[in-house]
Amino acid sequence: MKSSQFAKGFQARPDTTSSEKRTALDRLNAIDGLVQSKPKTGESVGRASQPVLKPVPDDLEPTDTVNESAEYRAWRLAQGYRPGQVIELALKAIKPSPFNPRYFYLKSSIAELAVNLAKQGQQQPIHVIPDYDNPGTYFVSDGGRRVRALKEANKEAVKAVVIDLPIGIQSYKLGYDLNVQRDSQTVFDNAVVWKRFIEEKHFQSQKELAEHLGLDESTVAVALSIAKLPEPVMQEMVARPERFGSNMAYQVGRYHTARGTDSTLRLINRILADDLSTRQVADIVKGRASPQETPKPTGRQRYAQRLEVKLDGVSVGDLKSYGDDRLELRLRGLSREKRDDILRQIEQILAQK
Repeated sequence: MKSSQFAKGFQARPDTTSSEKRTALDRLNAIDGLVQSKPKTGESVGRASQPVLKPVPDDLEPTDTVNESAEYRAWRLAQGYRPGQVIELALKAIKPSPFNPRYFYLKSSIAELAVNLAKQGQQQPIHVIPDYDNPGTYFVSDGGRRVRALKEANKEAVKAVVIDLPIGIQSYKLGYDLNVQRDSQTVFDNAVVWKRFIEEKHFQSQKELAEHLGLDESTVAVALSIAKLPEPVMQEMVARPERFGSNMAYQVGRYHTARGTDSTLRLINRILADDLSTRQVADIVKGRASPQETPKPTGRQRYAQRLEVKLDGVSVGDLKSYGDDRLELRLRGLSREKRDDILRQIEQILAQK
């Protein structure tokens, strides 16, 4: 399998097992030809304020352009753009696509990426589609999170590859497939966007949507059920994707139908505080247990206190206490230097008499 040209260093993973990721891998190979030639080393041309390029001489025209759309070809020749070329565009010229597969963007995640971009610079170009009706502006096809983080970091320009793709369901599938490969697509994004697709008649039924995306109809049905939740409830779960997958969110949705928003928010807090399993929440939904009297997992000790640990305002883990003599610290996303520094400080505390 040839490596993807969509972003430097990006590789599809052949060992994924879920139906969504297998579908994404197949479709990624099919759409890989959209970027038709790799950018040359150091070939970042155009300025943020003037993204117009020099015309490409006829004898240097790419040969693999037979399938170009007429609009893209006219734009490319007018701008002197070569397929796959990385250019700089003004951030103010970039706008979200109405077919963006992502809906939720965590402020903490954007802030963390902004710090990284400020220090390391943008390593991967985003992918954009020209808005032919509004020359000089571009829709984001892939890279909405990077665009938000660059703005957060007070940058004015973004590195981008301009691709030939119509804004619509096809551009949605491109962004969706790439997000699935990165594990960044959530059931809550799917819920909101798929519900809108059905409401706007892009698809006549959930079955048609499932067939178009290559998914089981049950996967779409669960997402559309979750879409009935009010956005504030979904926001509470989006922040903890490791705790709220599709099955847990589905049970929360069932509870909301019966009990309303306030009770559901209390249930979400209880799920986090007591580390409830999906089965335990299903028991609550069915009335076999109450949110206040949830049976504890056999052999599992419940923590007495939990403290969220933040670094530069971004959550990186938690510290839990159990009984009179046990502490459990879990941290993630640290640099090696920060990790080693924390370890040294813990050793110094333990060495004190």
